[in-house]
Formats: sequence, C-alpha cells, structure tokens
Amino acid sequence: MTSTLAPAPESAPQDIGPQLRSNQLPAWAARVVPSVAVAAGILGYFAGLGVVGAVLVAWALCFALPLWSVVVEGRRKATDRFVTLLVTSAFGLALVPLGSILWTVVRNGAPVLSADFFTFSMRNVVGEGGGIYHALIGTLLITAAASVISIPIGLFTAIFLVEYGTDGRLARWIRFLVDVMTGIPSIVAGLFAYALFVVFFGPGVRMGIGGAVALSVLMIPVVVRSCEEMLKLVPNELREASYALGVPKWRTIAKVVLPTALAGIVTGITLSIARVIGETAPLLIIAGISDSVNFNLFSDRMATLPVFAYSAVTSPGVPPGPSIDRAWGAALVLLVLVMLLNLVARLVSHFFSPKGER
Repeated sequence: MTSTLAPAPESAPQDIGPQLRSNQLPAWAARVVPSVAVAAGILGYFAGLGVVGAVLVAWALCFALPLWSVVVEGRRKATDRFVTLLVTSAFGLALVPLGSILWTVVRNGAPVLSADFFTFSMRNVVGEGGGIYHALIGTLLITAAASVISIPIGLFTAIFLVEYGTDGRLARWIRFLVDVMTGIPSIVAGLFAYALFVVFFGPGVRMGIGGAVALSVLMIPVVVRSCEEMLKLVPNELREASYALGVPKWRTIAKVVLPTALAGIVTGITLSIARVIGETAPLLIIAGISDSVNFNLFSDRMATLPVFAYSAVTSPGVPPGPSIDRAWGAALVLLVLVMLLNLVARLVSHFFSPKGER
C-alpha cells in the first residue's frame, strides 16, 4: 500500500516592502530648503546684514535639512546629508577667491581692450596710448621656444621611465631629480639660465632664448611626471598583443602606447605651458623688458606679458593711471590665453581619446 503525501498549501505572499523601507524626506526637500535659505540670505542682505552676513544666514539655514533628516530618516541618513552639505560648502568656499580674481581682472582689464591695445607697442609712448603688441609677441615666441625644448625632452624621458627603465637604478635617480626639479623656485631657474648665458655671452646678457631656457627648466619636470602617469595607465594587454603580432617595441610605443595616452599627454603638456606662461621672475632676469617689438629670440631684450604688467605697476610713470590700466589689460589677456590653452586641451582630449573614454 502506497501513500501519497499531499503538497503543503502555499501560503499567501506577504508584503515585506514596508518592513524594509525606511521613512524618507519628500523628494522636494533637497530643493526647497536651499531655496528658502538663499531667499532668506537675499532678504538679509537688503535688510543691512551685508554680503558676509547674508551668506552666513543662508549657510546656517541649510543645516535645517540634516536636522529634518534626523527626525524623519534617522541618524545614518542625516549624517550623509550633513557631510554632503559640508563638502558642498567647502567647494563653494574654494570658488570665492577664484571668482573674486576673475571678476577683478575682468572688471579692470576689459575697458582697456581695443584694437590699438593689441596692435601698438609702447615705443615712444608716455602717458595714455600704447599697447601690448610687443609683449604679446614676446610671450608667444618665448613660450613656443620653451615648449619646443621641453616637450621632446620630457616626453622621451617619460617613455624611458615607463617602457625601458622600469625600476632600474637610473630610472629611480631620474624620478628623484625630476621630483626635486618640480619644487625649484622660478627665480632659481632664471638665475641658472642667466649664469649659463653669461658663460657664452658675458655679463649683462639679455635675450629671449634665455627666457625660453629658464621656462623649460620649469616645464620639463611637469611634462615628465604627467606623461609618465599617462603612459602607466595604458593597459599592458595592448603592448602584449602588439608584441604577439611581431611588432617591434619602438613601433608599439609609437603606434599603440602613445595614441592611447595622447589625450592625457596633451593635457599634461598644456598644464605645463599654463604653469610657465605667467612666470615673471626668470624672464625679468634673463629676457628683460623692452618697449619695442623684437622677433629675434637670439638678440636683445624681449618683453613678455607678465614682465610688462609687473613693470607697468612698479614703474607707472606720471600720471600712473594709464600704466596701471595697461597692466590690468595685460593680466586679462594672459588669463584668456591660459583659458584658451585649457580649451584646446579639452578639445584634443575629446577628439583624440579612445571612443569609449569620450
């Protein structure tokens, strides 16, 4: 006799969702609380609290969100909202000096900009008039010459460290020296270039190529470190796949490694150029200052935008107003050049990086 066990009756599914879900603030809370805080800050400003007082009032009211979260969501979620508020506040605080610098430079430099400002030099100019044509040409020529010197040296050094030197003794010494050079004050680079050119041309030498050498001393370590890190990010599988096809190492580097890391390399090089294009001390020592246009890097003094602005502020002449205005205009042009360099780096990164990383 066989017996059949009847299947146990299936129990009705239970709704466990409410047991796993915790209370949450309304979706609009994260938008309404900051909006109310900003509105209160604006009212406080018009009530006479001033800019600082209004910002402090708005910032303090933003903490109502984590306090509300403690009551509704619990301590864990409230802590997350509190830390988020602190991080956002720190970011906003970091933007204050940047915004202040941009606003000050634009406000004082924009009224000076004109066609004559870009097409006239300071030759035979006293008081009003004149422009930055000679300093702009000098900045572009010296920076371009420094880039021609620094980029090949820095890139080839990074390739040696990553592809050939690895962890050898020579590679370790090169990395150590590059780290030391990264912290060299700019005035030391200028003194080095001046001492070097004095050996060949005698005391009192001033020429644009000397400024390019001084800037290259500052550029090379930045180029080396940035390019080295970018080359390290290239997966070894790409190199091994190329070697497996019988491609020599130098061609693998040229056709596989460098194109893969091109976006990061260009960004690092652009940052190095932006690092030196505003240097004043080394150019003041070796390139000097001039009120005339000089296209020859190997002869005579050559003006640059940073030195032009420095000279205009320290020796404004009589009356000082026009000279100070020209200094602000030169500072604004220099700022725009740096922004354009970063824009070019972004475009290169977008169009030349691997498609999956755009």
